[in-house]
Amino acid sequence: MSIRFRTLTFLLLLCFLLPGTQAADRGYAVYQSDSTFEDVLDGLKAAILERGMYINNVMDMGEMLARTGKDLGMEDRIYGQARTVEFCSAVLSREMTLEDPARIVNCPFIVSVYTLPDKTDITFVAHREIPEDQIAANAVMARVAAMLKEVSGAAVDW
Repeated sequence: MSIRFRTLTFLLLLCFLLPGTQAADRGYAVYQSDSTFEDVLDGLKAAILERGMYINNVMDMGEMLARTGKDLGMEDRIYGQARTVEFCSAVLSREMTLEDPARIVNCPFIVSVYTLPDKTDITFVAHREIPEDQIAANAVMARVAAMLKEVSGAAVDW
């Protein structure tokens, strides 16, 4: 069995096994959890660190959008809470950019955790999807896609 076939099989199984995953027609994957926002955010951070990756920044996107919305006269609340976690894998980042320097746009990796004002009992986790053609054609990008799904899945299971 080829590495490519095993990788694709693994990714397909992972998609079916991860709880709360929504279809990725939009270019990003969204997962849901009934755990609290804080628990899911802690789970995401732990999943990143457990895999030997470094968290660069945690940005409070909910607060920033609420503040700028008021400044722009757009006061509708978008999120109950929202944070974006930027992180890096030295190995994956180096391997993917070595193959194609334009992949620098994938660095840092970003996963967001949020709640909605009218659904505070559901916590969402979202990340950009790696396009299927890149996953099928490239083992490094398949590993990046799998890692994003793994850390997101670990966060919603926390």
